[in-house]
Amino acid sequence: MASPLHESAPLNDNDQASVKAESKPHNIPAPVSFWLGGVAFTFVIALLGYGLAYIPGFDRVGPLACAILIAVAYRQFWGYPEPLRSGIQFSAKRLLRLAIILYGLKLNMGVVLHQGLGLLVYDAGVIVFSIALTMLIAKWLKADTSLSLMLGVGTGVCGAAAIAAVSPIIQAKDEDTAIGVGIIALVGTVFAIAYTVLRPFLPMTAVDYGMWSGISLHEIAHVALAAAPAGQDGLAMGLLAKLGRVLLLVPLCFLLMFWMKRSGKRQGAAKIEFPWFLIGFLVMSLFGSYVLGKHIPVSAAFNAGVAQLTTFVLTMAMVGLGLNVNLRALRSKAAKPLIAMSITSILLSALSYMLI
Repeated sequence: MASPLHESAPLNDNDQASVKAESKPHNIPAPVSFWLGGVAFTFVIALLGYGLAYIPGFDRVGPLACAILIAVAYRQFWGYPEPLRSGIQFSAKRLLRLAIILYGLKLNMGVVLHQGLGLLVYDAGVIVFSIALTMLIAKWLKADTSLSLMLGVGTGVCGAAAIAAVSPIIQAKDEDTAIGVGIIALVGTVFAIAYTVLRPFLPMTAVDYGMWSGISLHEIAHVALAAAPAGQDGLAMGLLAKLGRVLLLVPLCFLLMFWMKRSGKRQGAAKIEFPWFLIGFLVMSLFGSYVLGKHIPVSAAFNAGVAQLTTFVLTMAMVGLGLNVNLRALRSKAAKPLIAMSITSILLSALSYMLI
């Protein structure tokens, strides 16, 4: 017998869930208890994701991907907890934007602008190369365009955060966003581990190795994992190169907005909402770079706590998105974009290695 928290009939795909939700009267707000329950639901699964990430093997993937895995598995076995939809959607939409804003604190604009301007040329080239090649291969494979574009952006810029930032701009489905984040976390982790294995055999200085990691790996966490064996100098160079790619996320998003409007790639009469969270991202970057630590004293523990909070909020958001994933519907849809992104990642690593 189905649990009272779930649909009375099993869903074959996410569209049925959406139709069912939209058929309800919109002028009747969901009870506050259900809203709180939905937020709490994503909170608990996020905690479970953190717990799973402590298990050997899963610790390499990270809590975000682990939480998405749990959310996707929950949906497949028990369905979508329909009465909690309002709270789950709050986590998937609002908390996602909050996480992007908080993510701005990781970007030290002073360091990038004073020491990394030369690296921005490399970073811009990486972004253009990653998106263009991923989309070219995806077109050749006849892969899903939206998912392939998000994976190209994630590969070129900063992984899950970049995918989360561009998904509302290109009007991607929640299930595609969640799948994209899961793929980028998995592939990026594999590449980061491969870098650490190759490090002792590469004829590169610590600084060059760090730079290679920073301009070619997917997420900040992946860069930190791969560059740490090169010592402080290698790690510092890797993070500097990576932060330049993070900085370029903002102009890239506005270019995508312009492209969406000019090309008419919108669903029906839907308008592209201005991404105010990107303004918040920039404000928090400036605040963290020029105010925190300079005019407002903060400890290393405070900075670490904010970083953990940002990751946890993003994890809750990804749980909300992961609950929309129907593996039966996406089994064939995700394979080709994954192939396109993997080929791009391999060529990006090889090309950037040769250029350094």
